[in-house]
Amino acid sequence: MIDKRPFETLGHADHGWLNARHHFSFADYHDPKRMGWGAIRVWNDDEIGPNSGFPAHPHKDMEIITYVRKGAITHQDSMGNKGRTGAGDVQVMSAGTGVRHAEYNLEPETTTLFQIWILPRSSGGQPSWGAKPFPKGDRSGKFVTLASGFAEDADALPIRADARVLGATLRAGESVRHSVGEGRYAYLVPAEGTIEVDGERVDARDGAALKGGTTVTITAIEDAEIVLVDAD
Repeated sequence: MIDKRPFETLGHADHGWLNARHHFSFADYHDPKRMGWGAIRVWNDDEIGPNSGFPAHPHKDMEIITYVRKGAITHQDSMGNKGRTGAGDVQVMSAGTGVRHAEYNLEPETTTLFQIWILPRSSGGQPSWGAKPFPKGDRSGKFVTLASGFAEDADALPIRADARVLGATLRAGESVRHSVGEGRYAYLVPAEGTIEVDGERVDARDGAALKGGTTVTITAIEDAEIVLVDAD
């Protein structure tokens, strides 16, 4: 019930200023066996060099979640939004009917982040953007919902998908459990540290795809920071 995706098997693109790993087919990386996982379409592991980034470019009909692991990313879009999202914090953009945005690392250090794209439950809608701090201490030993398309997750950033983005920090030896509902799909990546998922070792920046109708126990072999997406 666990499909492990070791870091060294991920798609890779090195543009100098951007060193990117792709958990799913993206840009010039194409693997017909890794076109997505349920509504999860993209999970990129990006290293963005100092004072560089992505110039303005368009998106449409996609929920885009950025989880900053180190450094910070500065966002600016055609709706007039601008903001800086630092390590451990999250930004979301619902592209809706269409939006242009730019993302730059304006810091003197390399910024590392996960960028996750999730297919929306329906096309169209007014584009939107938001960001929020999520202190790692608040996630100690448990999953906290960072972004969600469900009304009951009032403290999470809203997205227009039947999905949740969860984060947890675990001390070595600590465990959490996660249940994936029937017909749903979950994908997790340790941002830092090594974990076991039902006894299977998953190292930092490896991916693990989890099928619906299962409950897994996630145990930290060493101090770990985990991001998990549960989607339809």
